[in-house]
Amino acid sequence: MKYRRGHLGRVLVVKLEHGDDLLKELRQLAVKEKVSSAVLFLIGALKKASLVAGPQEDVIPPLPVWNSFDDAREMVGIGTLFMDHNQEPVIHLHAAAGRGDDCRTGCIRGEAEAYLVVEVIILEILGSGAMRKLDAITGMDMLGF
Repeated sequence: MKYRRGHLGRVLVVKLEHGDDLLKELRQLAVKEKVSSAVLFLIGALKKASLVAGPQEDVIPPLPVWNSFDDAREMVGIGTLFMDHNQEPVIHLHAAAGRGDDCRTGCIRGEAEAYLVVEVIILEILGSGAMRKLDAITGMDMLGF
């Protein structure tokens, strides 16, 4: 285990509107507001999304199991935002999206389009030195210091 201490900075309250691209809008906001490290809390609905719902097998590097939906679902999510080595924001967002008796849970990657509204609370983290670094073993951008 590795960790660093930080402290809370700004709190941003965000309303994503119908048709907004969830990840694109959040990345653009991070750049505009110069947020380099944050926790994200989300609630609302998605019209469609692509997500990774686990590895095919428990091996490293993992091969993702992709899942998607395009039937408008209620969602709740939590995630983090850290800059990568190019100073680009990388969002790691896990969410559950349900409709009727069916619920999809996973890591939202690729497309994710807001349906009606997605409310996001962004808690900025200052002073931790956290960032995304390429992990040679997994081939993924992982949390590092």
